Amino acid sequence: MRLRAFVILGLAILIALTAFPGQAQAATFTSCSNVSEIPAIECESLVALYNTTDGPNWTNNSGWLETDTPCSWHGVTCNAGYVTQVDLQNNELKGKIPVELDTLSDLTDLRLNGNDLKGSIPVELGNLPNLTYLYLSINQLSGSIPVGLGNLPNLTYLILYDNELSGSIPVELGNLSNLEVLSLGGNELSGSIPVELGNLSNLEVLSLRSNKLS
Repeated sequence: MRLRAFVILGLAILIALTAFPGQAQAATFTSCSNVSEIPAIECESLVALYNTTDGPNWTNNSGWLETDTPCSWHGVTCNAGYVTQVDLQNNELKGKIPVELDTLSDLTDLRLNGNDLKGSIPVELGNLPNLTYLYLSINQLSGSIPVGLGNLPNLTYLILYDNELSGSIPVELGNLSNLEVLSLGGNELSGSIPVELGNLSNLEVLSLRSNKLS
């Protein structure tokens, strides 16, 4: 009698899993070629970010390189089949920002602040036409501010404070007609403040503290 009950229970579980396949565990990630919810090239960009910033040791790397659904990976938001937000702030990222991020053509929000990122800001970030929020503050980024950031027509927040950025403030930042917040304090920027910043008619906050400006 007891054996019969176990058999019936086993059959019930099997029928339930067959009838509701959506309840089964998500497919294990093997390669971006198996991903269907975003373009493979965008998946590869996320994988590059994981690999170049010590992904296995992030504070939260839930889902990353574990499932074939990148839009469910921690910090990733998608819309209409494309990645629109990557929010990994305060998440123990270490290493360099990968140039491959420029393939995320629909990206509007990139937040990598509060980590341990080093090296330069990739000039390729200037190829993201929809980027609205760029948060890279409180890292150890060095080198100059890419002039290409002045080509981002929708950029509203440019937050780069508390890094090790050097060189002059690019005059091209004066082209950011939608910019509301420009925060460059706590770096090693030198030279004069570009008069072109006076063209930022929508600017509400300008922070240039603790630099070497003259």
